Amino acid sequence: MKISVVIPIYNEEKNIPVLIIELQKNLNVYSDYEIIFVNDGSKDTSENILKEACSQDAKIKLINLSRNFGHQEALTAGLENANGDAVIMMDGDMQDPPSLIPSMIEKWKEGFEVVYTVKKKRNEPFVRKFLFKQFHKIFALLSEYEMPMDCGIFSLIDKKVLKIIVSLQEKNKYIAGLRYWVGFNQTSIEFERPERLEGEPKQTFSKLFKLAFDGIFSFSNKPLDFAFLLGMIITLLSLALILVILYIKLFTNRAIPGYATYTSIILFMGGINIFISGILGRYISMIFKDTKNRPIYLIKNKINLGE
Repeated sequence: MKISVVIPIYNEEKNIPVLIIELQKNLNVYSDYEIIFVNDGSKDTSENILKEACSQDAKIKLINLSRNFGHQEALTAGLENANGDAVIMMDGDMQDPPSLIPSMIEKWKEGFEVVYTVKKKRNEPFVRKFLFKQFHKIFALLSEYEMPMDCGIFSLIDKKVLKIIVSLQEKNKYIAGLRYWVGFNQTSIEFERPERLEGEPKQTFSKLFKLAFDGIFSFSNKPLDFAFLLGMIITLLSLALILVILYIKLFTNRAIPGYATYTSIILFMGGINIFISGILGRYISMIFKDTKNRPIYLIKNKINLGE
């Protein structure tokens, strides 16, 4: 039995030493394991710290990407290089407690092929908590799959699930969604998400919004259905308004409302068109990214991993 732990890293120099100690403490009871760090173009000393750790422990492995590609891309790089019978995905900011790893492995030994964690409480700023909560609500509303609320990447997957996820060719990967989409025998573990140990969150609001859009548009056609329905409603209302205007013009002596009314209608219709075009553009951009067929990440070098 081999356990792989995959951790994307971006500017986590203050957290890495403590994280490694905690991981080793919880993994040393298992005879065979590996910890794969994926350095996603860090600009601090994270790479040097990880290189030193690799030189001291062959079970610690490092993938250096050529630049910053993004959280999901770095995570994918780690998954594609993991060869454990069970693979654990987690963040490197100590908000995913390594102390939960033994419990996740026990669930896996019981026969569960996916063990995901659910945050029953977040010790984070109000705005971030609010946005995460709203994302999960919107995702649940729009998605065609009833993915559990408040679960992120912190999870364990069996190697058969790993093979399926890494074989998928889509470029806009939302790993937490794909993990649920594959099915198999799944269970959850609840935990209280602690505060970051050190530093500021590396997932900025812009990155979180991108991840949210990737997740929603990758797993749902409902935005397109909504755009179609909205277009139909506006078209019918417009036709009704045209008939009213024609009736007033042809059969009455009343003045037809002028500039303000028509300007409001034009602005409203313009806004609807831009909104619907934005939805279509999002899907088209995802198709465009897939058709270019560029790799979603590039590896600069590896340490303690076979080339």
